[in-house]
Amino acid sequence: MEKITLPFSQIDISSVPDAGGKGANLGELTKAGIPVPPGFVVTATAFKKYLELSDLDVELDAILDELKIEDVSSVERESRKMRSLIQREKIPEAISQEIKTAFRHLRAKYVAVRSSATAEDSKVASWAGELETYLFITDKELLAAVRKCWSSLYTPRALFYRFEKKLHNKMIRVAVVVQKMINAKVSGIAFTTHPVTRDPNQLIIEAGWGLGEAIVSGQITPDAYVLDKADNTLIDVNVNRQEMMIVPAVPKGTKKVSVPRAKQEKQKLTKSQILTLVDILRRIEKYYGSPQDIEWAFNGQNFYIVQTRPITTL
Repeated sequence: MEKITLPFSQIDISSVPDAGGKGANLGELTKAGIPVPPGFVVTATAFKKYLELSDLDVELDAILDELKIEDVSSVERESRKMRSLIQREKIPEAISQEIKTAFRHLRAKYVAVRSSATAEDSKVASWAGELETYLFITDKELLAAVRKCWSSLYTPRALFYRFEKKLHNKMIRVAVVVQKMINAKVSGIAFTTHPVTRDPNQLIIEAGWGLGEAIVSGQITPDAYVLDKADNTLIDVNVNRQEMMIVPAVPKGTKKVSVPRAKQEKQKLTKSQILTLVDILRRIEKYYGSPQDIEWAFNGQNFYIVQTRPITTL
């Protein structure tokens, strides 16, 4: 029987067609014993059934077939139309009930809801940054957030990317990762091979106060720590002033706040914390056997990995 939801424990890299790149990698990391916040995937099969049961697949394909990608205003207009079709169509009861049940089993007050395209993070194309993510979502907003993630397959940015990679005639579906939210005190990204120097013996960590969205969206300049993998020595520590951070909002979502003045010029991670994170990063690289682009979160006590993918620029 085709699955509507799958827990991370039942997903591995062979699950890309139904869990997407992001979901499949989280399953692999879980299997490898890497600290990953628990979660599940709303499968691409669920998205496909939703489109078929609502007849939206016919409407969306017809719009895509007529899309003039060179006409920017036309792309924006058709994108709004496609997203609106998805966001206003209710999820059928059989699908929505299974999503709600999986959420209850998670026993989480807040979750991150992330898009995971089934053609994503291959060696040819990476959909990183093209689709949408929603943070600190409660059970009441869950289904709306899932629909928004589905509809983000049709943002202007995603449509241009689809045509650029010559994927417009291919079947692309989107799975949705639902993951227990980590209230990060510090978060960031890491590259297990330096993406600029391309030196495989150097690893770089970027870190900022609060949630990682501030770094991923380019709203802050994070600290940067460069490490020599041969002997775990810190080659370079670049501490940057941070005046704004993104934190949870009550009762839902996120907000921007000022970083307390005493913390604005402080180093985000201590040397000991950096080395603890490096150990996890090296385990991930060894497990995959290739350089990885990794997103992490630190709640003040433990590090968690929320995403990994190959460094496609290499």
